[in-house]
Amino acid sequence: MTQPRPNTPRSPAASAPPEQPDPLLDIRGLSVDFVLESSVVHAVRGVDLRVGEGETLAVVGESGSGKSATALSVLRLNPQPPCVYAAGEIRFDGQDLLRAGERELGRVRGAGVAMVFQDPMTSLDPLQRVGPQVAEALRHHRGTSRGQARHAALAALEEVGIPEPERRYRQFPHELSGGLRQRVMIAAALVVRPRVLIADEPTTALDVTVQRQILDLLVDLQRRHGMAVVLITHDLGVVAETADRVAVMHRGEVVETGPVFDVFDRPADDYTRRLLAATPRLETV
Repeated sequence: MTQPRPNTPRSPAASAPPEQPDPLLDIRGLSVDFVLESSVVHAVRGVDLRVGEGETLAVVGESGSGKSATALSVLRLNPQPPCVYAAGEIRFDGQDLLRAGERELGRVRGAGVAMVFQDPMTSLDPLQRVGPQVAEALRHHRGTSRGQARHAALAALEEVGIPEPERRYRQFPHELSGGLRQRVMIAAALVVRPRVLIADEPTTALDVTVQRQILDLLVDLQRRHGMAVVLITHDLGVVAETADRVAVMHRGEVVETGPVFDVFDRPADDYTRRLLAATPRLETV
């Protein structure tokens, strides 16, 4: 696990500009239910979140707080049924994705908003070589020729730090380490140059050294391409080192949101205070 440093977030001077009046991604009053045979689970309740161009928003909370359900809702990836989008709006560049048709949503998925998941083995096709999986997004969204897509995919693999991209291009997912598979997923997400990247616990399944490499890579790519990032995590150390603003979720609700420096230094909600107090620290002697 990345060593948390919740009391030493990035300096406000190093943060992105203040939140814009018209955010690129704007979630308003989102409520998500899961209708089961014997009960209804209110997974997300009246959530408001927004992120501007070039900004990194971290969404934190314990398991079951509604973080991933909220993230998956942006592209309507929660399984329907049992998921029901009970209320709210999810506006990307002014368009409400909850009410968009499948064709409109298909144009946004990957090209406008891309996702990186915590377990690439559930997202990569085990029967297909990794290179064509990276190139597929370009052919789908940009109509790129096979040769051009291959060239761009190789460049994307190299950009995310995969050694010997020509050889890796021809390999299957099971032939790569966990860290390399996650880099492939990042390459596939960014090859079309989306405006928003949602990273859902992208380092959970990796060892500590590889976690740091992946996080540094995401920060570097975000700065290089100027995209907005929504980082879903339970690791407050990651938030302190990478995010501009943080939203704290508990039992399906956002209980506190604001600049990382302010929330960590002066938490207003009791749950945020307990979350910070429960974070392990390295004591100096």
